[in-house]
Amino acid sequence: MSEFLVNLLGERLVNSEKAEVDVQSLGAKLSLVGLFFGCSLNAPCKQFNASLCEFYSKFKKTSEHKDKLEIVFISSDQDQKHWQDFLQEMQWPALPFKDRHKKMKLWNKYKVTSIPSLVFVDAATGKVVCRNGLLVVRDDPKGLEFPWGPKPFAEVVAGPLLRNNRQTTDSSSLEGHYVGVYFSAHWCPPCRSLTRVLVESYRTVKESGQKFEIVFVSADRSEESFKQYFSEMPWLAVPYSDEARRSRLNRLYGIQGIPTLILLDTEGHMITRQGRVEVLNDPECRLFPWHPRPVLELSESNAVQLHEGPCLVLFVDAEEEGELEPAKELIQPIAEKLMAKYKAKEEETPLLFFVAGEDDMSDSLRDYTNLPEAAPLLTILDMSARAKYVRDVEEITPAVVEQFVNDFLAEKLKPEPI
Repeated sequence: MSEFLVNLLGERLVNSEKAEVDVQSLGAKLSLVGLFFGCSLNAPCKQFNASLCEFYSKFKKTSEHKDKLEIVFISSDQDQKHWQDFLQEMQWPALPFKDRHKKMKLWNKYKVTSIPSLVFVDAATGKVVCRNGLLVVRDDPKGLEFPWGPKPFAEVVAGPLLRNNRQTTDSSSLEGHYVGVYFSAHWCPPCRSLTRVLVESYRTVKESGQKFEIVFVSADRSEESFKQYFSEMPWLAVPYSDEARRSRLNRLYGIQGIPTLILLDTEGHMITRQGRVEVLNDPECRLFPWHPRPVLELSESNAVQLHEGPCLVLFVDAEEEGELEPAKELIQPIAEKLMAKYKAKEEETPLLFFVAGEDDMSDSLRDYTNLPEAAPLLTILDMSARAKYVRDVEEITPAVVEQFVNDFLAEKLKPEPI
C-alpha cells in the first residue's frame, strides 16, 4: 500500500508546521485517503474547510476506524503565503506547494472540475470509493457509514417515486429498464434548455419500444420551484421532501455540477456520465443507450469534454460530412485498446479521443490553444494544466499515434503552454 501511495502522492507531504511527512509513515492500517482539492482564496473552500476540520477531529477522536482514514490537501493556490496560511487551519498534511505537476496529475486522474472537492480513494489501489465527499461530511458527521463506498442504484433509489399527475410508483418498477438519472434545477438555464430536448428524446426512445425511464433528482431551491419544473417532465422524480435520498444519489454519482444525466443499463450499471452530450448530439436517438464511443467528432455540444481531462485531437483537412471517417478509423483501434485496458482495471480512461475537421469549432480551438494551421495535426490538449503536446508530421499512421499516446502516458513528452 505505501508503495502505491508514494507513486500517487510522492515521497513527502508537508504539514501545518512546515514539517515534512513521510508518506510511508501514514500508517499500515490506512485504507482510505480523502483528497481535498481547494484554494485559500475561494470562499466555499474556506467554509468547507471549517466543516471538514470539525468532521476530521470528531472522526479521529471517536471512530473505531480512526487509523484507517487520512486527508491530503491538494491546493490550486498560486501564492505560497496564502497556501501556507490556509494550511495552518488544517490538521492533515498537504502536497508540497511547488509540486505543481503532481497536483495536475491528481486533478486529471480524478476528473475534478470544481472546488471545493473531496474525493475518497482506496489507499491500496487509488480507485475512487466516493467522489462527493462534501456530502459525506454534511450527511454523515459522525462517520458512521465509513468507508462510504458505492451502493447499488436500486438500493439508493429505493422508495416511492412521483409522476407529475401526483400519482406515485415504487422504484421497483424501474427493474429491467434503462434508466437516466437526471440532476437538474429550474433556476439553471442550461438545465431548462436540456430538459426541452430530453423530453423529445424520452418520447422517441419510448415510442421505439425500448424500456426506458428517467428519474429526476432536483436541485431546486424550493418545493414550489420543483413542482413548477417537474410539471414539464413526463418521467419520474424523487420527492423533493426526501432530501436524504436526493443527497445519496448525488453522492453515489459524485455530481459536481448540473445539468448531469447519468445513463444506467438494465442491471443498474453505469453506461455513461455524458448523457447530456449524447442527447444533444443524437436527437433522433439512433445510438441509444449511448455506450461510450472510442472516438468522437468534435462539436459544440461535446467540446465541454475537452475540459474534463487530457484529450487527443487529430485535426484533418475535412469540410464535408463523412470526410472525418478515415481519421476516426485510423485512431479508433488505439482508443479501443486504451479503453479496454482501463475498463479491465475498473478505472476511467486517462485520455479522450477526438477528430476535428475544418469548421468554426475547430478554428476556435486552434485559436484558443495557439496551434499551427497544419493538417493533419496530431495533438494532446490538457486544458486544466493549460498544456499542449503537438506531433506535426507529414504522415500520421497508427504507429505514430500509438507512440505519441504511449509517450504521453509515460510522461516522456515535453508540454508547451496553452
